Amino acid sequence: MLDLLDAPFTFLNGPLAHHYGIAGIDGEQFQRVALDGAQRSGLLTQAAILTVSSYPTRTSPVLRGKWVLQNLLGTPPPDPPEGVPPLDVAAVGTTVSLRAQLEQHRANATCAVCHDQIDPLGFGLERYDAVGAWRTHDGSFPIDDSGTLPDGTTFRGSQELKAILRTRADQFTRNLAEKLLTYALGRGLETYDRSAVETLQSQAAADDHRFSSLVLGVVHSEPFRLRRGEEPTP
Repeated sequence: MLDLLDAPFTFLNGPLAHHYGIAGIDGEQFQRVALDGAQRSGLLTQAAILTVSSYPTRTSPVLRGKWVLQNLLGTPPPDPPEGVPPLDVAAVGTTVSLRAQLEQHRANATCAVCHDQIDPLGFGLERYDAVGAWRTHDGSFPIDDSGTLPDGTTFRGSQELKAILRTRADQFTRNLAEKLLTYALGRGLETYDRSAVETLQSQAAADDHRFSSLVLGVVHSEPFRLRRGEEPTP
């Protein structure tokens, strides 16, 4: 399961390899391609995820940081309060960097409570533009992809960010267990499902975080085995 975070391989065809800047791949047929991990590895550097967590014309460290918290760690931040002033989009990359604007935003103590958790994760992915292509500058400004987490942990770039996420294997595994069990049951999880999730997490951890262990755990779990079908419509 942890390979989802930083797998040293992917599957590409010619057009997608061109988008990623990876030479030697031609044609429409997808093939397995080894990655060095410096620019690409795992889910976080996939163009689809980087695109869906951006705006049409620019990146968004906020959206990307929120995506990591919600989809990988299972700790979604609260919705923003009303009346938050928008960024000066026209100035991004011309008179000021996007990062500098967000740092001004976080100077507000009310905003900083959440954004100190969200923004650093997104900053680690700033070397990828709004469609996930590698870049070195935000307009005329060099990219600063360093981040400092609320606990004081510092990192630079996606490679070090993914290394930090791997140290949170239990949190990541629990979140994945919750999502897989939700999918298997066809309903949201309730408080009485907590024991099953904890069992799934511990079993997977004991089996070197193998995905097969998680799938088998779901199939053998009480919520799955004892679920009731829907009553037929009269």
